[in-house]
Amino acid sequence: MTSLFWQWQSLLFLGLVMVGITIGLLVKPPRPINDKEVVKEYFNGVGFDRWRRIYGTEPLSSVQADIRLGHQQTIDRVLSWLKEEGNLEGLTVCDVGCGTGSLSLPLAQLGAKVSASDISAKMVAEAKAQASNPDNPHFQVADLEQITGTYDTVICLDVLIHYPLADAQRMIKHLARLSSRRLILSFAPKTLYYDILKKIGSLFPGASKATRAYLHPENVIRQTLAEAGFTVTKDAMQKTKFYFSRLLLAQRT
Repeated sequence: MTSLFWQWQSLLFLGLVMVGITIGLLVKPPRPINDKEVVKEYFNGVGFDRWRRIYGTEPLSSVQADIRLGHQQTIDRVLSWLKEEGNLEGLTVCDVGCGTGSLSLPLAQLGAKVSASDISAKMVAEAKAQASNPDNPHFQVADLEQITGTYDTVICLDVLIHYPLADAQRMIKHLARLSSRRLILSFAPKTLYYDILKKIGSLFPGASKATRAYLHPENVIRQTLAEAGFTVTKDAMQKTKFYFSRLLLAQRT
């Protein structure tokens, strides 16, 4: 009787092992998330129409209209900072993550020589369609970390929110290498209030929420800028009901 029991236990164990091996062969482990691919797919797909409308002028829902207002406040703040520091005529600017050109186009109209890029081909095509001058801004489809050259001012708005902290730090250091003088960037600050707000928002998933939102500690962002040879000289907090962004202007030291 004891011998039969152990034989049954052995067969059961062997059967479980075989089932485990079969499941392991049939079920592929989840692929690690590539945030850049997610962002590119989103802004070339369902996200393109949503953000094209937000960056545009057509009627919106109350939430989207509020986000449009917040984004425009960020654009206006950057333009005012640059105007305060002198004439923009001939200033070389690299606008990274340009979207549909909401910053690139007014900069070009003010006389700056603008190189603008976005990871989304659809966004770049829309920006080009809105440009009155085919040569300025110069638009290109590019990964942020593939951009080369040297510019007086490098600007990166509402991009870092799509990437985890380690990636954001690496991106900031790359942007810093492109700038001979000034770096302006925005990010979603990590605070208790915004952490709670983000968690509440995650309870209401939707088709438009196809990218993850990352909050970053401001002290870490400032330290990253310092390590890259930049000192923050101006800062501002832009916020509406549904939009919040910490804006920093850093000068090369």
